[in-house]
Amino acid sequence: MDLKIVFTGTPGAGKTTAIAALSDIPPVVTDVANTDASLDKALTTVGLDYGHVDLGDGVRIRLFGTPGQQRFDFMWRIIAAQALGLVILIDNSRPDPLADLRVYLDHFSDMLRGMNCVIGVGRTLECPLPTLDDFADLLAERELAFPTLAVDVRERSDVLLLVDAVIAQAEAAA
Repeated sequence: MDLKIVFTGTPGAGKTTAIAALSDIPPVVTDVANTDASLDKALTTVGLDYGHVDLGDGVRIRLFGTPGQQRFDFMWRIIAAQALGLVILIDNSRPDPLADLRVYLDHFSDMLRGMNCVIGVGRTLECPLPTLDDFADLLAERELAFPTLAVDVRERSDVLLLVDAVIAQAEAAA
C-alpha cells in the first residue's frame, strides 16, 4: 500500500532536508540556483521534492515536498491532492512565524477540514518565540487542532515523528 504525505512551508523551513533525512532513496529534487535576494540560501526548490520510506508489511510512504516560494503556490494544491496528510514546516527564526503559518492555513483551508495535518516548528532552540503554545492558540482561533511539534528536520527520528503523527490521525479517523 502506498500512502502520500506532503511537506510544505516557507523557503528554508527544511522540506528538502526533511525528505532527505527520512527517504530510503536519494531524493529527487528540483533545486536551482536561488535568484531571490530575499532568501538567504544558495538553492531553492522550484518544482517538487520526492522520496519514499518503506515501513514494512508492504506499506510505503511517498514523501512529496512543495516549493516554498509563494510565486509557486499554484503547485501546492496540485501536489497535496489525494494526500493522506500534510506536514506544514515553520522556521521559527523567520521574522513572523505565526504569519507564515497563517499563509498555509489560508491556502489549504478547505482541504484541512478533511485532511490529516501536523505542524513541525524548526529552530526553536535558537529562537524560542513564538512558543508551541502560541501556534496552538492560532490553530484554536481557527477551530483547528493539529499536533504541533518542535523538530530538527535534519534528524530522521524527528521527521519520522511528523509522519507518525499524520498516520496516527488517519488511523484514529478510520
